[in-house]
Amino acid sequence: MKLATRLIHAGQAPDPSTGAIMTPIFQTSTYVQEAPATHKGYEYARSQNPTRKALEDCLASIENARHGLSFGSGVAATDAIMKLLRPGDEVIAAHDMYGGTYRIFTKIFEPMGIRFHFVDMENPENIAALINANTKMVWTETPTNPLMSISDISAISAICKANRLLLVVDNTFATPWLQNPLDLGADIVMHSATKYLGGHSDVIHGCIMLNSDELREKLYFIQKSCGAVPGPMDCFLVLRGLKTLHVRMKAHCENGKKIAHFLRNHPKVGKVYWPGFEDHPGHEIAKRQMRDFGGMMSILLKDESLDAAKRMLTHTHLFSLAESLGGVESLINHPASMTHASIPKLEREKVGVVDGLIRLSVGIEDADDLIADLSAALDRV
Repeated sequence: MKLATRLIHAGQAPDPSTGAIMTPIFQTSTYVQEAPATHKGYEYARSQNPTRKALEDCLASIENARHGLSFGSGVAATDAIMKLLRPGDEVIAAHDMYGGTYRIFTKIFEPMGIRFHFVDMENPENIAALINANTKMVWTETPTNPLMSISDISAISAICKANRLLLVVDNTFATPWLQNPLDLGADIVMHSATKYLGGHSDVIHGCIMLNSDELREKLYFIQKSCGAVPGPMDCFLVLRGLKTLHVRMKAHCENGKKIAHFLRNHPKVGKVYWPGFEDHPGHEIAKRQMRDFGGMMSILLKDESLDAAKRMLTHTHLFSLAESLGGVESLINHPASMTHASIPKLEREKVGVVDGLIRLSVGIEDADDLIADLSAALDRV
């Protein structure tokens, strides 16, 4: 089956007891057993839930994976992956990653004895230069949040395989509709399903997809032992969101392209970070490993001051000022004070997350209305 069909049907079948076409919400904490250790595959809802199982099977299918695991949030999924490591292990990570990932790496796992190296992954050789006997994992985002940098997953995978390192790819921005990192050599793909997979800004959820049976058993043990699992209602909402991912992503991409070009030609905008531009440093790689360029972008105004950014941020109406991304509605964000505030100012500014940077999550409203909204806000700058 093609992806659009799997998004709607994978892991799901009409309920055998009623014929309900939608997967039921199994709101239960435990399951009756016929005899000790004799049951229908479900014992306790932290370990298994039929609604979650349907979602995990669908998630695996859409990333061309053998296994899917669901978590209570994207950072809960990240936390589970990090628990594969031990004190003394080292991780090479993208230097312009999501602030919440940077925070859990540096504030939670670094004090536990795991060392992190943050590098520019646009050049894979930057990764090779840092590998030593303690290196166990490479963690990348592509496109990155918020600077839209592109990493060559196949090239990084080759380096990882040659050195027996796990390659983890945060595929939140691209989604399985635009990019499938496992097919390009990644070992683990993670998503904040809060974003595009759920798609309606009404659920917090995270997930992991992978092919290795051994890794799946390790991560499943962490999932059930640590308990950062989603409730059945959350799983139901993500399942519902997945059914329209393909049509939503087409609209996000179409609107994103129009708005990126509008912003690039606006006299008050100094720079637009969007991989669809032919002069973007990662454009050729993005064109090769992605099916389109998405609806995420960041801009730097010609007046790079915080005051100018605030004037734009506080004068949009359709673009709501809020954290998160990937919903049907358009959002505007100030990374330095919102999503990336946990990164020290000097570290942020080294990679370009400056006070004047603005991130846009382009929704699926009418593009002309969105352009008019941004135009009016830019007039206030």
